[in-house]
Amino acid sequence: MITNETLKIIKQRRSIRSYKDEQIKDEELQTILEAGLYAPHAGDQAWHFTVVQNRELLSRLNLAAKEVARQMEMEHFKQLGSDEKFDCLYGAPTLIIVSGNEQYPVPLDADCAAAMENMLIAAESVGLGSCWIYFVLMAFYSPQGAELRKELKIPEGYRPYDSAVFGYKKGPAPEAPERKPNLITYIR
Repeated sequence: MITNETLKIIKQRRSIRSYKDEQIKDEELQTILEAGLYAPHAGDQAWHFTVVQNRELLSRLNLAAKEVARQMEMEHFKQLGSDEKFDCLYGAPTLIIVSGNEQYPVPLDADCAAAMENMLIAAESVGLGSCWIYFVLMAFYSPQGAELRKELKIPEGYRPYDSAVFGYKKGPAPEAPERKPNLITYIR
């Protein structure tokens, strides 16, 4: 198999769910954001990145998301929403939300996901932990959702599609699980 530094980083990246209290350095944040800006897209870069490093606001996002989760029919979400100790951001000091322009004619979920994936790989390459988080996006469907969008300065007409947390890993990364067999079909 061919291997290089990029492939090594992709294979070693894991979702980290325990972070040190220390905020990431500005140059590390800029590296992550630049990687997101260079992601493949449908031609117009119709995305917007919101960086949240304010602990009080991170806490409010967690609480708003949990409020929505408690109302959901899925028992798993209800349990997480009701768990006072559960922090959907895992104590990470930085959250990045990727929003897409809903007026753009091409579906933006793939563009926003590509930007987020680039940021996750960039974080690993500079020694940071990261975790892709869906749960926190439920905060935008809470009674405080419109207020949160405004406070986060998400542009009018943009929808939050993806989010992830970033920080210094508190411990070692988990081992990579075995890859499932039979996930590839070759037609030659």
